[in-house]
Amino acid sequence: MSRIRRQSPSTITVELSVVERMLLSRLAEQLIEVLSDRTDPAMTRLLPNAYPDDPEASAEFYRFTADGLTERKLAGARAVLAAVSNDGPVVLTEPAPVQWLHAITDLRLTIANRLGIAHDGDLGRTDEAAMPLQHSYYWLGELQEQLVEALER
Repeated sequence: MSRIRRQSPSTITVELSVVERMLLSRLAEQLIEVLSDRTDPAMTRLLPNAYPDDPEASAEFYRFTADGLTERKLAGARAVLAAVSNDGPVVLTEPAPVQWLHAITDLRLTIANRLGIAHDGDLGRTDEAAMPLQHSYYWLGELQEQLVEALER
């Protein structure tokens, strides 16, 4: 399992195995693909409807925020992808730790959409084909928790 430590007030080190690097790299690539396709069903989780009871206000909000939010999400996914492409510990300095948190959240939301997880505690799909996604979902949750703990120190 990965280990995340605060090295200094502005530096966090993430130690990932080769398999974890490959997984995170592939997931970040997939997130970039999802964010590049506004018709992907996961986009409803990544850019949720701000005003579900007011279609006009919702469309207006989406028009003004979707591009900026998508660009920030893409930047986060690209930051993760770039960081895991090198050997050795990943060294995160500001603003990278927050970008990573956002990217991990986006990855988990995308996977939750694929698994049919709507709320905390839902198991979503439990068939054998869903197992790799479920494992990725929970592993990302652990990674996210460790990163939050490192940021709080």
